[in-house]
Amino acid sequence: MRVTRFGFHASHEQIDPRRLLKDVQQAEASGFEMAMCSDHFSPWTSAQGHSGYAWSWLGAALATTSLSFGCVCAPGQRYHPAVVAQKVATLGVMFPGRFWVALGSGEASNEHITGDAWPDKETRTRRLEECVAVIRALLAGESVSHDGLVRVDRAKVWERADPAPLLIAPAVSVESARRAAAWADGLVTVNQPLDRLRDVVAAYRDAGGRGTVSLQVHLSWAPHEDEALRIAHDQWAANVFGPPVSWDTATVEAFDVLADNVPADAVRAPVRVSADLDEHRGWLAEYATLGFDDIYLHHVGQDQAAFLEAFGERVLPTLREETR
Repeated sequence: MRVTRFGFHASHEQIDPRRLLKDVQQAEASGFEMAMCSDHFSPWTSAQGHSGYAWSWLGAALATTSLSFGCVCAPGQRYHPAVVAQKVATLGVMFPGRFWVALGSGEASNEHITGDAWPDKETRTRRLEECVAVIRALLAGESVSHDGLVRVDRAKVWERADPAPLLIAPAVSVESARRAAAWADGLVTVNQPLDRLRDVVAAYRDAGGRGTVSLQVHLSWAPHEDEALRIAHDQWAANVFGPPVSWDTATVEAFDVLADNVPADAVRAPVRVSADLDEHRGWLAEYATLGFDDIYLHHVGQDQAAFLEAFGERVLPTLREETR
């Protein structure tokens, strides 16, 4: 029988890496079963104000907890796929079976720093698919040369992780989920209306998608409703805009302008906002019924301690009983 697991999302664009390491340690002590993290060169807005290097942090996080970890990464522009393969293999060797990577097509806010042109979505997706093939071959110990949207010259990764880390597809749309089923070892998506989430999961499975399906849930909790809403609006206002705005906007300054024009209640669409722990518990239980194996909780505030304590004591134990 499927049992949904609940994990913690570590947001590098919002919290400095030293503090975030303490947060993930507290998450484990509070009963969270696994973790995942973002990998940003830039925050979305100046209010978030951080962008620690996820790959350095992951070594420390894996070494100081017993949690499994995933990281969302965009190979092809900021990262050469051979370098991604080497990073993934290194963590896989050091921490067998505890690390996976979600390979996406990226966002201009992180990738424009190379000075290369930002491709259209179809080109980015084809570039990602080439990168996935390169990374999978390198993780298998093959010597790889490739000449396409990415170029690789006689690369070989000498560290062989056993088991090889899973290559997960991050997908928000039905079309992306269906297409990624051809290569992915699993799927991760973000909270959306329930019907849309059902369609995304079904598209992945119907196209032959294997492995676990996971959900990252953006939420905001505080002891008082107005404070929960204030936190969400301060930190996540720019994230009410879906693609192509989120893909193609390049700078923090531009996202700040967008955020300045977002009314507070608009953040309730991408963020589950409530001071009521029972309401949060109900939302998460409903997500579990959609067939998600793993659900990662992302409290969009910068102070994680009270959230971790409250959810660890009053939400997770009941959820585990309800989702068995």
